[in-house]
Amino acid sequence: MELAQVDAEIEKLLDSLTGANKILLSYANGKIEELDTKRQSLTKAIADMKTSTLSPEHIKSISGYLKNWDNVSFEDRRLVVDSLILKINATSESVQIEWKV
Repeated sequence: MELAQVDAEIEKLLDSLTGANKILLSYANGKIEELDTKRQSLTKAIADMKTSTLSPEHIKSISGYLKNWDNVSFEDRRLVVDSLILKINATSESVQIEWKV
């Protein structure tokens, strides 16, 4: 709900900018940046909540893919990896995987 409110506030600000002068645009840009930062934070929190709990059915379907990994299509492998990994940080010296589970 909070995300929808932030989106509505951003939309309202954008709608009110028609014919605005430079000073008003400056203030509006600052407020939009603030709201966008909050929006990004809320979006990440929602994504984290969605990924932190895997349903038993989802775990069962992933297990099926993992047991037969050599015969699974690339697209199915990508879907399995997307459901298990939050982020990969790779440098020339190391690879760090942030798991969802």
